[in-house]
Amino acid sequence: MSDRRPQNSNFIVQGGILAAAGIISRIIGFIYRIPLQNTIGDAGMGYYSAAFQIYSIMLIISSYSLPVAVSKLVAARAAKGQYRNARRFFHGALLFATLTGGATCFVVLFGADKLAGDIMSMPRSAIALRMLAPTLLIVALMGVIRGYFQGLGTMVPTAFSQLVEQIVNAVVSVVAGVYLFEYGTKVAKLLRDDDFAPAWGAAGGTIGTGAGALCGLFVLLIMFLVHKRMIKRDLVRDNAKFVDTYGRIFSVLIITVLPVILSTTIYNISDVLDQGLFNYVMDKKGLSAIKAEYWGIYAGKYRVLTNVPIALANALCSSMMPSLAACIENKDRRLARHKVAIGIRFVMIISIPCAVALAILGRPLISLMFTGEVDIPATLLRMGSASVIFYSLSTLSNGILQGIDKMNVPVRNAAIALVLHLGVLYLTIGVLDWKLYGVVISCMAFGLLMCILNWISIAKYLRYHQEMIRTFVIPLISSAVMGGIVWLMYVIMSRSSGELVSVCISSLVGVIVYFFLLLLLRGVREKELRSLPGGRVVVAIAKLFRLM
Repeated sequence: MSDRRPQNSNFIVQGGILAAAGIISRIIGFIYRIPLQNTIGDAGMGYYSAAFQIYSIMLIISSYSLPVAVSKLVAARAAKGQYRNARRFFHGALLFATLTGGATCFVVLFGADKLAGDIMSMPRSAIALRMLAPTLLIVALMGVIRGYFQGLGTMVPTAFSQLVEQIVNAVVSVVAGVYLFEYGTKVAKLLRDDDFAPAWGAAGGTIGTGAGALCGLFVLLIMFLVHKRMIKRDLVRDNAKFVDTYGRIFSVLIITVLPVILSTTIYNISDVLDQGLFNYVMDKKGLSAIKAEYWGIYAGKYRVLTNVPIALANALCSSMMPSLAACIENKDRRLARHKVAIGIRFVMIISIPCAVALAILGRPLISLMFTGEVDIPATLLRMGSASVIFYSLSTLSNGILQGIDKMNVPVRNAAIALVLHLGVLYLTIGVLDWKLYGVVISCMAFGLLMCILNWISIAKYLRYHQEMIRTFVIPLISSAVMGGIVWLMYVIMSRSSGELVSVCISSLVGVIVYFFLLLLLRGVREKELRSLPGGRVVVAIAKLFRLM
């Protein structure tokens, strides 16, 4: 870690490490969501989602942007050999995180009833929201440590702590969810209110989030102690002419964090507004009894499946931020454009086939994973699978703009997209009464407009022109052919085999077909493949079959 600076590290490899951890974490999230959803039901997942929406906004306000800001600021100083200043930024950020995380923890703990009732129109979700309050402080501290490691050019601590965090989260969420659902059932019988069982079950699910975060923080502290000797070795090589004061550190942190907070808040507040407006409309239409169940279908089934591929974009975003910051600091725009091109290409190579696969195999996946309603979430996936592409690209492009120090641009773009989103949302659920289908359509409109606006901005500020054939056309053609073969295989196999076997075999064949076509059509080059974790093995196999 100490022997190379962030600008020289391979951000695709680092992004691959983080992406692998993110995808594994999402898979673990899949696994534990199945028994959790099957225990607390769609209504319980509705309360769970409402609590998480408020928690997510509070997290954004308090600390969500800290890993990005810390990694960017640390990378810029490490690129100049100012390791002492990088270390002081780390200490200043820890103090900053303690103040902001502690403040939001206090607000959520004592204002849960107001937040859940007035904003989300789901008073019962206050129980789960209170359980999440301490997690705000823990995640704030954890984010600073992750950002420091990322700024020094390594994603391994972030990736490993993510895995530990998610494993503990999964185990504790399911156990606590089952236990508190049973407790809520007893309370419901005494008070003659059936809402208490799913509400307490949702609260059990949120306990796992705090337990996982606490274990993730513990792992990061251990890894920090392990790397302390190498960090001290860097400090000896420090060539800074002056040491930043904590006053300057706080001012720089605030200046860096505020645009990211605004951008991320606007980008993510659409979820809160979606559920709040949806619940309001359902109340007005006399459908209060089923609003939690409906939103549980959307958040607990549709969103869970579509969020997995987006983990790759989040991982690449995290790995590109310090790398791009170092390029800009060294005035190397050519290298910055090269990194942007590779990042966008790899996100599209993954997100496009994932969108096609979810549209085709969404129904059997939902029926295999979850109990309860199948038709509605299956239709939502067919309609909204393209959102995987839009949100993956918009997430990455947000990180690119922040990495090249255009912090205010994503704020502006997100604000414009949010206005369109709310207009479409009101039209589709308030006027046309399309319920969840309207929510999906409005979210797709938001993601698409963000992609367009960010793309225009990147082209303007980096003088960047996106290569189209290998980035979009070849993955689209390969995905379309793959989709046809997967659908045909599933239809044929489902007549004689069980659904699980049919889905697994058709998915495996789909992966093979897609990457065969991608290599055959020269959608990815040997040098790019070798830069990926495990890429040398893929290159060897491709050469064996004369695909490269």
